[in-house]
Amino acid sequence: MSAQHHASHIYAQDLPKTPANFAPITPLSFIERTAQVYPQRTAIVHGALRQTWAQTYARCRQLASALQRRGIGLGDTVAVMLPNTPPMVEAHFGIPMAGAVLNTLNTRLDPEAIAFMLDHGEAKVVIVDPEFSGVMAQALALRQRTEPVLVIDTEDALFTGKGGPIGSLTYEALVAEGDADFAWQLPEDEWDAISLNYTSGTTGNPKGVVYHHRGAATNAISNILEWDMPKHATYLWTLPMFHCNGWCFPWTMALIAGTSVCLRRIDPSVIFWLIKTHHITHMCGAPIVYNMLISTPPKLREGLNHTVNGLIAGAAPPVAVIEGCEAAGINLTHVYGLTEIYGPAAVCVKHAEWDALDVGERARLNARQGMNYHLQRGIAVMNPETMQPVPADGETMGEIMFRGNITMKGYLKNPKATEEAFRGGWFHTGDLAVMYPDGYVKIKDRSKDIIISGGENISSIEVEDVLYRHPAVMAAAVVAKPDEKWGETPCAFIELKAGAQVTAEDIVAHCRAHLAGFKIPRAVVFGELPKTSTGKIQKFELRKQAGSATAINV
Repeated sequence: MSAQHHASHIYAQDLPKTPANFAPITPLSFIERTAQVYPQRTAIVHGALRQTWAQTYARCRQLASALQRRGIGLGDTVAVMLPNTPPMVEAHFGIPMAGAVLNTLNTRLDPEAIAFMLDHGEAKVVIVDPEFSGVMAQALALRQRTEPVLVIDTEDALFTGKGGPIGSLTYEALVAEGDADFAWQLPEDEWDAISLNYTSGTTGNPKGVVYHHRGAATNAISNILEWDMPKHATYLWTLPMFHCNGWCFPWTMALIAGTSVCLRRIDPSVIFWLIKTHHITHMCGAPIVYNMLISTPPKLREGLNHTVNGLIAGAAPPVAVIEGCEAAGINLTHVYGLTEIYGPAAVCVKHAEWDALDVGERARLNARQGMNYHLQRGIAVMNPETMQPVPADGETMGEIMFRGNITMKGYLKNPKATEEAFRGGWFHTGDLAVMYPDGYVKIKDRSKDIIISGGENISSIEVEDVLYRHPAVMAAAVVAKPDEKWGETPCAFIELKAGAQVTAEDIVAHCRAHLAGFKIPRAVVFGELPKTSTGKIQKFELRKQAGSATAINV
């Protein structure tokens, strides 16, 4: 026995793990402390609403208590279809305080996709905003499971559109049922599930990504470390909270006793007004959000006299975006991640000496995906077959892989996909990249079938499946077409059946009947598709053509 092994054995003796020296790590403890230390600080701003941390904590405990009284407990799924409103913030604490798992639904999806998620996640409760009540009503009608679902309707004075209650109970009535002094418990194990997020994936139905309490807490802490966030930051919710639990920022804001300024939808005039009115210090978003902000008339920015820190994820920020954001008073930090790693778990760490470089060189350096978060164990670029790291030469391509606490538990009810994703003891992202000598990672190509449009993942196979349903289509392939506004949009290449007559507008109308709006092809090209000798469509050839394809109005 080695000396090291012997020492390990000695220290394992008579040193028990007890509640006195060990507690499960969970972001739920963040709000408990903040409500005690900073009870009167503002937690949430929404229109005329100003809600303190003491009030928010009490309401979260009431929500948890009410859910438990209605039979919701450990491992039960509570789905929410909400914009960035106060109930969405409260859901991130109240639902897991009841022992349940929070499933935030993408508000842009169609009823069929929502119905699948409700069934697959076995949701027992659904909390829905009036803006999405119509879609949710359709989704509930399409469910295959027969177990009843309790539907809770939220109300919002800032919502002025159509939509009414579809359930028998309002959110406020549910909260009122609960006990503000509810004695919620820490999870028995920090490995317990805290949330469920669905990812588009490349094939078939979306996969359910399961987060654990430890990962949620460690990523929430990492957000502070990577961004040098101070106490009491004021955060504007330009990022949907349904995206990877808002990159864990609901929990981050509780940790720093900050203020969340809610935002129902992206509107540059409203955003600049909120930034100036509430002295917004931090915000997150996809490139399209920042593109919209810097494309607005300069008059909207008048009176903005402080720097706003912005996290940008998705496509690397181009020179024009960096220049435009600097002119608008927004200091960008580039992060990278996927649903499976709690949103961003890598950051392009900036160095002071970069400030002296011209904007083109800064853009080149900032375009890299960078390094792992502080509390993510590691990032690597490896040959996925040999699981050996590629040379750090900035040229040799491999697959980006992550390992550590900021990595999902796995895919719900999908052990095969989970095993494949974690092959070799690393999470396989499917993104191809190079490693630079300084240890920074840069993506060179994405997983072939994914199109990222306005921050949303679109499966080309899903769109192709719809195209194949058209009676005139013989063969179809969908690839990404570069787009100034959205980053990428779907471009459909279609080979028609002999003698068939169909227009691009016909194809778009067909897709509109089966797909969410952002998934509809923005360009349709007819002709014989290039194929290999075995009949496989050569998508790499189509990608070369997609850039010059004529866009059509959708």
